[in-house]
Amino acid sequence: MASVVPVKEKKLMDVKLGELPSWILMRDFTPKGIAGAFQRGYYRYYNKYVNVKKGGVAGISMVLAAYMLFNYCCCYKELKHKRLRKCH
Repeated sequence: MASVVPVKEKKLMDVKLGELPSWILMRDFTPKGIAGAFQRGYYRYYNKYVNVKKGGVAGISMVLAAYMLFNYCCCYKELKHKRLRKCH
């Protein structure tokens, strides 16, 4: 006999498409709830990629790649303008 898990306690990957709107409405969107979500994500990332016995450069390189992508997106307007300028 399968146990029934309330929609609020399910992970996003376990939620069915019909339950998605009610699952989203049950989330905590206060500043404290959002800060808690970021904190959980940070600790999950840290424990999976950085705080390991035989670690490599994967954890740090992902952070650097995300930082580079973010900076590129922020500076895209300026880079596009410089690219279209003729140099002669």
